Amino acid sequence: MQKPTHIRLIRAWLWLGIILVSMMVLIGGITRLTGSGLSMVEWKPVTGILPPLDEQQWQEAFDAYKQFPEYQKINFTLELQEFKGIFWWEYVHRLLGRFTGLAFLLPFLFFLIKKQLPGWLLKRLLLIFCLGALQGLMGWVMVKSGLQDIPHVSPYRLAAHLSLALLLIGVLLWTLKDLDTPQQQTVTPSPMQAYRLAQLLLLLVFSQIMLGAFVAGLKAGFSYNSFPLMGNSFFPHNAYSSAGELLSNGPAVQFMHRWFGFIVLATACYFVYASSQLKRQTALKKTGKGLLLVLLCQVIVGIATLMLRVPLVLGVVHQLVAVLLFALTVRALYQARLLVKQHSTNGPVQPQMTNA
Repeated sequence: MQKPTHIRLIRAWLWLGIILVSMMVLIGGITRLTGSGLSMVEWKPVTGILPPLDEQQWQEAFDAYKQFPEYQKINFTLELQEFKGIFWWEYVHRLLGRFTGLAFLLPFLFFLIKKQLPGWLLKRLLLIFCLGALQGLMGWVMVKSGLQDIPHVSPYRLAAHLSLALLLIGVLLWTLKDLDTPQQQTVTPSPMQAYRLAQLLLLLVFSQIMLGAFVAGLKAGFSYNSFPLMGNSFFPHNAYSSAGELLSNGPAVQFMHRWFGFIVLATACYFVYASSQLKRQTALKKTGKGLLLVLLCQVIVGIATLMLRVPLVLGVVHQLVAVLLFALTVRALYQARLLVKQHSTNGPVQPQMTNA
């Protein structure tokens, strides 16, 4: 049965949001890998929409950049033309952020005026707006941390910035699934085990991505570029720290990130096995197999990125695949949760939106 037009439009709008936020993560990764993130030293959400338009404005932007430690301590040989190269990535990243905000706001106002947003969806969209605003603010707070005496962004703020983006994608995907009308299915045996494993898997995937953010923030990918050993030993020699300093020690963070990934992989394999025991649950089985395939690719890309000393292309691919993996895990959790509801009620889950 075809869904009403306004529901199809809302679904398309939410998919656009997921694509735009994913692009933000991708371009954010390029910005970080090219060392462009601190090239714009002012935050002007409204008036800063236009880039420098002539040589005088470019020189003014370059002169402003020269006042901060990244130029004074690292890029002191940088010329104006080279500055333009790093400036554009950060500019595009911020411009896309503004566009993403408008892409959420304008359709939201349209659907609101048309009274096509039921109460549950309105609350969810307001949550998404709050997360989006917080994400933009955290982006500037992160950049500001690198404009201090030490010209590197705080890995903690970098991790927070990335976690908010993933949370946005997760909430958008969950909302999309809530808009779907599930069909009645016979579910035996109980899908509770698959549901619990999906919960655990989402937590592990999220944690692994956060460890990756710390690897990026500490430039820990350059600490050791061999695999499986780190230098000549399994444990890095210079990674022994107190528990409170583990996330500030590059070799220690790299060690955790490289091996935690295999814990995620083992959990994913068990999840695929558990979901395969459910009869006729082809959607969950397909998602599980797709998730496992993407995870295997991610492990291979991660090892290659490490051994080749973090080339730009592989670094960007590694980050993009992480977002895809997170999205598939959210999808798997939603499908498993739906099966649990169907199993407990012995009937179809009622659609959330039928008479909007």
